[in-house]
Amino acid sequence: MDQIILGLSVITSLGVGLIGTGYMGKCHALAWNAVAPVFGDIERPRLVHLAEANADLAAKQAKALGFGKSTGDWRELIADPEVDVVSITTPNAFHPEMAIAALEAGKHVWCEKPMAPAFADAERMAQAARISGRVAVLGYNYIQNPLIRHIGKLLAESAIGKVHSVRVEMDEDFMADPAALFYWKSEASSGYGALDDFGVHPLSILSTLLGPAQQVMADLAKPFPTRPTQDGKDREVETFDIANILVRFADGVSGAIQLSRSAWGRKGRIAIQIFGSQGTIAYDQERMNELQIFAREGRASEQGFRTILTAPIHPPYDKFLPAPGHGLGFNELKIIEAREVMRAISGETAHIIDFQQGLVIEKTVHAIAHSHRDGCWVRL
Repeated sequence: MDQIILGLSVITSLGVGLIGTGYMGKCHALAWNAVAPVFGDIERPRLVHLAEANADLAAKQAKALGFGKSTGDWRELIADPEVDVVSITTPNAFHPEMAIAALEAGKHVWCEKPMAPAFADAERMAQAARISGRVAVLGYNYIQNPLIRHIGKLLAESAIGKVHSVRVEMDEDFMADPAALFYWKSEASSGYGALDDFGVHPLSILSTLLGPAQQVMADLAKPFPTRPTQDGKDREVETFDIANILVRFADGVSGAIQLSRSAWGRKGRIAIQIFGSQGTIAYDQERMNELQIFAREGRASEQGFRTILTAPIHPPYDKFLPAPGHGLGFNELKIIEAREVMRAISGETAHIIDFQQGLVIEKTVHAIAHSHRDGCWVRL
């Protein structure tokens, strides 16, 4: 980190390296660029080094995203002494080697989820983080939503009484077309499919709100057993686009999670319903600035759900907008997450899922797959 002397104070500027500039890589770059002006209480990070699959692409993306240096070799980025923290936004299979190398080089790591397709690799990542003593954070940005944070506050206050059950649906339709070409997300090397591709997001939210799962039982499905390839042949699909999961949490809380990457019309749905003895909380990521609350109070003839719109009273919404109802988006959640990563690096309490907590989610994913394979409940 560079130190800038300003009067009698020392301001530390964080040196950032970014590996991968696809959808999530751009998200990280936007977050690193925006985190200082949005929050106003930190020195702007220095965008030091960017790595891509080849030198030409890296140079182009570094210029577009504001990074000072570029390389076609991610190892060169990790070896750069000016880089303090590495954002890893590559496909899942590359996470272990890159994250472990960065941690062993003394860098902090902000890695997109999931940790790795193989649980043994996730364990190695968590061990590397423990040994290094560096901050290692996973990209579970949905837990940063001011309304998800507010749900946690409501549950802590027993606003709906004692929670007894929860239901979550996560659906998208990017693999709903049976004629869509086979690509890497249908290969076993990418993981199980919908379960770890995005099912880890509901697990991250539920673990944040209710604690980790204690038992699971699941059924996984392939709506399309084969997909066409570019050469006109059919190739067997190796992953599962649908998962239906039963979950048991502490204190007798039961849950159900349904996942689909083949749900026509659903674009970014994470529909959560939390049922308690005195009410219900309902939320849907497709309407991420709205929260529905039913409280069993007053006359029965006037009871019903109330709609709460995100507002400055739900921090850190106030860092973005001064008025309620205007709404945050996906990229804003990543900016909030970047600030939490910086809190963790500074030694402050941070609202994050680190590699140790992430390993619990990974263990849950593999237990769910085990349950499907053996047709039984699996205890964690």
